[in-house]
Amino acid sequence: MIQFSNVFKRYENGHEALQNVNFHLNEGEMAFLTGHSGAGKSTLLKLIMRMEIATRGQVKIDGAHLSQMGSRHIPFLRRKIGVVFQDHQLLFDRSIYDNVALPLIIEGMDPREIGKRVRAALDKVGLLSKEKFTPIMLSGGEQQRVGIARAVVNKPPILLADEPTGNLDPQLSAEIMQLFRQFNAVGVTVLIASHDLNLITRMGLRMLALTEGSITHDGVPR
Repeated sequence: MIQFSNVFKRYENGHEALQNVNFHLNEGEMAFLTGHSGAGKSTLLKLIMRMEIATRGQVKIDGAHLSQMGSRHIPFLRRKIGVVFQDHQLLFDRSIYDNVALPLIIEGMDPREIGKRVRAALDKVGLLSKEKFTPIMLSGGEQQRVGIARAVVNKPPILLADEPTGNLDPQLSAEIMQLFRQFNAVGVTVLIASHDLNLITRMGLRMLALTEGSITHDGVPR
């Protein structure tokens, strides 16, 4: 589903963000991406989303070569990928319902179908009763759940998360991780960038560790 083959990424200022990165994440697999600040985690996620292009090597998503992808195909790629951010990136002047509906509205989906999908996503994250609330009325953990609902509302086969528990306490972090587990259980491929080694170790899943742009560990942490 996600394949990196001898991938290098060098920015215009000369910074080598990724160096000879190789891994393959299978369809329906869940894994963690970890490493120190500046190790290359965000760059790797941006390559998957085609926000950046590899300097050398190949990035393939569901068999498609991203470096060869024309600009008109990028929106179709991104519909396959749900993204959860650390800071939620919610619209605070809109309701929870409107925040989750936004990707479907942009896509031009029928309003009746939007209603079904939004409420199903909110129900999945335990916030159906708060669809008319605004984000400011929710706790940090609930805001993160809204971000997850928005990421999965169009049923993408791939879910990426960039430090999704960075601002949460251990109990809320564990709850958020269980949500990712639930989506993975129904076949969604999940890749989570996190620096929380204790949490990653407890999950007992595959971990890709980056050190100065290179993968230095690939496997289940002890």
